[in-house]
Amino acid sequence: MPKPNSHHSDSHSFQSVDVTPKGELHDKCMALASNLWWSWTPEVERLFRDLAPVRWRELDHNPIALLAEITSTQLYQRANEMVLFSRINQAYRRLKEYMGNHQTWGSTHAGVLGAKPVAYFSAEFGIHESLPIYSGGLGVLSGDHIKSASNLGVPLVAVGLFYAQGYFRQKLDRQGTQYEEYDNTQVEKLPIVPAVNQFGDAIMIDLKTRTGLLKIKVWKLQVGRVSLFLLDSNVEGNEAADRQLTSRLYGGDERTRIRQEMVLGIGGVKALGAMGIHPGVYHLNEGHSAFGPLEVIRRRMTEDGLNFNDAIRDVAIQTAFTTHTPVPAGHDRFSPELVEEHMGPLRDELGLSYEQFMGLGRVSPEDSSESFCMTVVGLKLSRTANAVSQLHGNVSRRMWAHLWPSRCEEDIPIGHITNGVHSQTWLANQMRLLYTKHFPVDWINRLGEPQVWQGIRNVDPGELWETHNTLKARMIAFVRRRLISQAELRNEDNSAIKFASNVLDTNALTIGFARRFATYKRANLIFSDLDRIKTLMNHATRPLQIIFAGKAHPKDQPGKAFIRTIANLRDDPELRSRVVFIENYDVNVCRHLVQGVDVWLNNPRRPLEASGTSGQKVVLNGGLNLSILDGWWAEAFDGKNGFAIGQGTHHVNNEISDERDTESLYRVLEEEVAPMFYHRDDDGLPREWIQRMMHSISTLAWRFSSDRMVMDYAKHVYLPAAGGLSCEM
Repeated sequence: MPKPNSHHSDSHSFQSVDVTPKGELHDKCMALASNLWWSWTPEVERLFRDLAPVRWRELDHNPIALLAEITSTQLYQRANEMVLFSRINQAYRRLKEYMGNHQTWGSTHAGVLGAKPVAYFSAEFGIHESLPIYSGGLGVLSGDHIKSASNLGVPLVAVGLFYAQGYFRQKLDRQGTQYEEYDNTQVEKLPIVPAVNQFGDAIMIDLKTRTGLLKIKVWKLQVGRVSLFLLDSNVEGNEAADRQLTSRLYGGDERTRIRQEMVLGIGGVKALGAMGIHPGVYHLNEGHSAFGPLEVIRRRMTEDGLNFNDAIRDVAIQTAFTTHTPVPAGHDRFSPELVEEHMGPLRDELGLSYEQFMGLGRVSPEDSSESFCMTVVGLKLSRTANAVSQLHGNVSRRMWAHLWPSRCEEDIPIGHITNGVHSQTWLANQMRLLYTKHFPVDWINRLGEPQVWQGIRNVDPGELWETHNTLKARMIAFVRRRLISQAELRNEDNSAIKFASNVLDTNALTIGFARRFATYKRANLIFSDLDRIKTLMNHATRPLQIIFAGKAHPKDQPGKAFIRTIANLRDDPELRSRVVFIENYDVNVCRHLVQGVDVWLNNPRRPLEASGTSGQKVVLNGGLNLSILDGWWAEAFDGKNGFAIGQGTHHVNNEISDERDTESLYRVLEEEVAPMFYHRDDDGLPREWIQRMMHSISTLAWRFSSDRMVMDYAKHVYLPAAGGLSCEM
C-alpha cells in the first residue's frame, strides 16, 4: 500500500514498527468503512478522523482512501497510541447488531415488502461528500430517503448511475466567473464492489438500440441495510463515446441524456432481475427512470403471456412516481427521432406502433408536433403519483390537468408527500449531545414522533445559546479556511489571504444562502437595493453578514451571472467583510452552513420551489428560517417558528412579484429579525430569539424528518402498491 506523504503533520506516526501486523483490526476498520452507515454514526466518523486528522480532511473524509494509506502494522500502532482498540471493536459490534436487527419499524408495519421489496430509482444519490454521484437537492433527498429506509428497516433496494467524474468541481476566477473541473473517481478508493448474481458471477446487462448494443456493468454499495446498485457504461466492448456515457452527471447533449435514462430505467430493471430481485414496488424518483416500467411490462408480456393493455394495468398498480419540479424546463423532453433510436427495439417487443409508443410520452397522443416527455411517461405508467409538498401538489395538478381532461383539477390523481431530511446526517454532534441530555432515552430511534422533540422545552436557554454559538464559531472558522484556500488557488497576494483569515464577525447576525443558482431561486434578490442593504449590513449596533454557496449548471449563463455579481461584491469596500462566497458547494459545505447559521434565507419566486430541504436541516440545529411561503415553508410557518417573506401570494407579473418580495424581505430584516436577534437581557441572552429557536425545533423537526417521510411512503404508497401482487412480481 502507498505510504502517506511525509509533509503531513500526522503522517509520522505511521512509520512501520517491529510488531506483528494486526490483520483483524484492519479488517474490522475496512468493514466499517465499506458500509455508509458510518457516515451518519458520529462515533464511527470520529474514529476514522482520530486515525489521521489532517489526512482525513484532505481526503474528503473518505475512510477507504485513508485506510489505503495505512498498513495493518501502522494501523495497530496508531490505535495503540490513541487507545482506539475498544472503540473500533465497539463500533464493529454496533454495525453487526444494526445489520442483524430484525425488530424494526418496517418489520412491524411493512412486512409484506420483505418478500417484495421497494426498488427506488434516482438519477443521483447524495449520501456523503466522498461519493460524488450527486449534484444537489434531488440527490441529497434520495440519499436521505434510503438512509431512513435503512434505519426504519423498510425493505428497499436503490438503483442509480455510477458517475466516474461525478458532478463538476466549481472554481471561480478573480472576476467571479464559474469554471467547471471534472475529476476521475478512483474506484478502488470507494466502498463499492461488483454486483453479482446467485452464482457469484458479475452482472453484465445488454441494452439494444437501433444503432447497436450497449453493455452495462453494475456496482454494489451498502448504505446501512439498503443495497444501492450503480450502473456503469465504462465496459470493454462499448464504443469510446459509450464508455464515457455515464461518466458525468447531467452532462452532454440530449442524446447523452436519453441514453443515460435508458441505462437507469431499463438497465436498472434488468439488473435487478439478473440478481434475482423481484420488487413489489417500483418507485420512480423523477422522470429520469420512467423508461423502467416499460421493461417490466415487456417481461410480463414475455413471461406471463399478457397483452400490452393487461400488462400496463398490472405494472401501473405497483409503480409510484414522484415529481419534483414545478418548472416546465425541468422536465426532460426528447425528439421522436431520439426516442425511436433508443426505444425502437423495445417498442417492437411491446408490439406497439411508432405512433402508439410516442403517445405514451405526449399529453395529446395524436399531436405529432409534441415532444416525448419523461414526466408524462412516468404519470401514465404509474397508479400512484405524488408531489413533494402540499403547495407543489396544487401546482402539479394544475400543470398536468390536461392528462385527465374529464376530471376537475382537484380530482387529478397527484397527491403529495412532503420531503424531509435525515436527522442523524445533518444534526451537529454538539446538538445531538444536548438532545441526548434532555430527550427520552431512545429519542434517536423515534425521530418522527412529535412528543420526542418537546424535550427541547427542558433545555436551559443559556445552554442552547452557548451550543449554537459554538457551532457558529466552528462554521466561521471553516469558511475562513475555505476562503484562504480559494485566494491561494487564485494566486492572490498576502493582503487578500490575511483578509480572508479574519473575515466575518462571530457576534454578528449571520445569514446563510446555499443552493443551486437557478434564476428562479433569486440569489441576488437581497441586493436589489444596494444602498438599503449596505445600511442594514453596516448598522452600528445590528450588523448583518451573509455566506453564499451554490453552483450554476454549466449551461446556465444567467445563473453564472448571479454568482459573478455576488462574488464580485468582495470588491465593494462597504460589503467585502459582510458578504462571502464559498466555492464548490457540496454535502460537506452544506453540513457546516446548516449547523452554524443564525438565519437561513430562501427567496424563490413562488410557487416554483417544489419543496426545498436545506431549511429543514437548519431547524435541527437551532437556526431560524427566513423564507418565501413556498414549498415546505408554506405548510410549516406558524408565525412563531421562523420568519416569512410576503403573504403567500404572487403577482402574475414577475417584476412586480420581485419588487414586493424585496420590500418584504428588507422590512422583515429591519423590523423583526435584526431587532429580535440583538435584543439581550441582563445575562446577554436574546430570550425571544431563543424561544423562537425552541418553538421551531419542537414544531418542525419531527414533521420534516425523512423518517416521517419514508413512513408516509410506506403506509400510503408502498403497501397499497405491493398488497395485491404475487412474489413473482
